[in-house]
This record gives sequence, C-alpha cells and structure tokens, in this order.
Amino acid sequence: MIDDPGGAVIPTGVDIPVEPLRRAAHYTGEPGCIADARSFAALFLDQLRNEWCAEIGRRCEEALLLVVSELVTNADRHSQGPYILELEGTDGAVAVCVYDSSAALPRRYPRDPERIGRHGLEIVHALAAEVGAERVPVGKRVRAVVRLGDD
Repeated sequence: MIDDPGGAVIPTGVDIPVEPLRRAAHYTGEPGCIADARSFAALFLDQLRNEWCAEIGRRCEEALLLVVSELVTNADRHSQGPYILELEGTDGAVAVCVYDSSAALPRRYPRDPERIGRHGLEIVHALAAEVGAERVPVGKRVRAVVRLGDD
C-alpha cells in the first residue's frame, strides 16, 4: 500500500513478506525422527507456497526433502544427543541447517561406486547450490542451500 498525497491509502496488490520464513524443530533421536523431519520440511514448503507465493516444482521439493533426510540422518548417526533442524526460505531458495552436539565436521568422501554407504554428503553436494559446515559452541552446524525454481 502507498499513501496518496490527499490522505487516501491506495492498495497496490498483495503485500510481499520482508523477512524470510523461518521454522525450527528439535529432535531427540528417537525412532521416527527422520520421517518427522521430512514431514516438517514438507509443511514448511507448503507455508512457503502460501506466504511467499513460491513456485516449488516436484523436483525441487524432492531435492529439498532428500537434503533434509541426509543431513538429519547424519546428525542422528554421528552425534551423541539431540539435534535441531532449522529451515529458512524465500521464493528463491531454502537454507537447511542442522545443529548437533558433535564437534567433528562431516567428511565428504571421493566418488566411489564400489563403496557401500557414506554417500550422504555427496548427494547433498549434488542437490544444493551451497554446502558448508562449521563448529558452534554446542557442536556443529551443517548448512545447505537449495535453490527453488524451474524443475
């Protein structure tokens, strides 16, 4: 909306959010947490569609849910305690952050089709525009940014 010099308010259409949509969830590592994290991310994408009018195709949605699954699975397997999934998004991208209690930074192994397992970060790097990890006071944070747009 804009103000008219005559004092009237002129509607300009849909108000656009100024702050990214942010949501976080805490998981204990109990059975079912990884599925819960995927459901949480799917609900987040629905909110992003509604609040940001984000156009999220099926391929982008599946990529984001796979990134969430891989990062949460790593936290579940390699930390000795609870972990937090934090999502932040706009109509252009979603940042997926997972905080856990382990200070050991994740290792990305070279491609090896013979290797069984340990392909999680390889998958995340293939799907995300940006991937990073850093130590934080309580352990570490792993962050991946998935771009939204044309499938």
